[in-house]
Amino acid sequence: MSDTRIEHDFLGELPVPAEAYWGIHTQRAISNFPISGIKVNPCLIASLALVKKSCCLANCETGHLNSGKAAAIINACDEIAEGGLSDQFPVDALQGGAGTSTNMNINEVIANRAIEIQGGNKGDYSLIHPLEDVNLHQSTNDVYPSAIKVAGIYRLRNLAKAIADLQGAFQEKEKEFGRIIKIGRTELQEAVPITLGAEFSAFAEAISRDRWRTSKCEERLRVVNLGGTAVGTGLTAPRDYIFLVIEKLREATGLGLSRGENLPAETANADSFVEVSGILKAHAVNLLKIANDLRLMNFLGEIKLPQLQAGSSIMPGKVNPVLLEAAISVGYKVIANDGIVTATASRGTQQINEFLPLLAHSLLETLDLLINIDKLLANHVRGITAGVDKCREYFEHSPMIITALLPVIGYERATQLMAEFTRTGTKNMRKFLEEKLGGSIVEKVFSSVSLTALGYKDYGKDTEKQ
Repeated sequence: MSDTRIEHDFLGELPVPAEAYWGIHTQRAISNFPISGIKVNPCLIASLALVKKSCCLANCETGHLNSGKAAAIINACDEIAEGGLSDQFPVDALQGGAGTSTNMNINEVIANRAIEIQGGNKGDYSLIHPLEDVNLHQSTNDVYPSAIKVAGIYRLRNLAKAIADLQGAFQEKEKEFGRIIKIGRTELQEAVPITLGAEFSAFAEAISRDRWRTSKCEERLRVVNLGGTAVGTGLTAPRDYIFLVIEKLREATGLGLSRGENLPAETANADSFVEVSGILKAHAVNLLKIANDLRLMNFLGEIKLPQLQAGSSIMPGKVNPVLLEAAISVGYKVIANDGIVTATASRGTQQINEFLPLLAHSLLETLDLLINIDKLLANHVRGITAGVDKCREYFEHSPMIITALLPVIGYERATQLMAEFTRTGTKNMRKFLEEKLGGSIVEKVFSSVSLTALGYKDYGKDTEKQ
């Protein structure tokens, strides 16, 4: 038996591996785009299968596709949507042609699998044709962007769950560390007192905003252009199919999708992806800030990170904050991907965006990266312990803690005490203040409750006379 089969298109004939489910259009794309070695995102492939299933259902119900062909096509789509035939999508993620190579790849795989289901041989397109049956009443220009939006919503929902878990991890530490007093820092200098719990509450609050924004931005992807065909006018697609296909897509995906009121506009513009990418960049920025803060706090000994692996091939016992460094790397990659999404969306030409494959790769990669790092960080944060002794040491030895006493003793008296503290060479500011002002008032002002209360309590001005 031959190990290839011959297929043809308008450019001529080409051998295709006999056992491959793809066909000549995919084979040409394999040869044309040996660029990155990165394959199309699996979630996009699964979403394309759901789009194709929806189109098949609409075509069958409107009488444009017979039920026998439709049943085989739907079975093939379901297999792919569930992760089957994953090795049959070899086209590089970085491809020209606005996604046509990927659209043709899935058309051919669905067709050949459907042919096989019907008992035929791969390549016998007289049974089921990739274009005339699987791609019936469609264009890459409405199928591909619709699939990106479906994939994006699925991944956004997974990301929202991961962010919620990370928020919960920080909130757990906020409660656990609520009474641990430490010195705050601004511009890498000692500032006024705070609690370790309050610091973690700030992390939790930033992540909670990310959770809300991520959940809400799903709405930006719910409007699709399926049914618009090449440029959004619905050319070559019957009206009954155009109105029905969105209903079928909602059923197949379980998502609240709607057809755009202006399909040419939905086909020509990719700004909704830029908006979503910006939200994801905001989350990445928060991760960068938090990861760097945690690294610094670990360096200072105020917290202790879980030890994950040896940190050096030459220095025994060295352990580095590797997961936080990975989070920072993810953050920079997300920011870079946002730049790519922005640039590709802006370079669409008139009725379509020919750079959607790069946009799709960058956006979905961002979602995958954030989902993965958030899950890892949530577990990591739950393993953090407090360096209580170091927090106390930094707090008690910092001259800046006198700031908390300003409502009690006033600025002038505080300045006098600061000058005296510096002149005497004393190291422990808290003990110095207790000696000068009395232990009772110092204890009250420096309690965790007082330091984190909104506003100060009036302890009386008579303390200044002590």
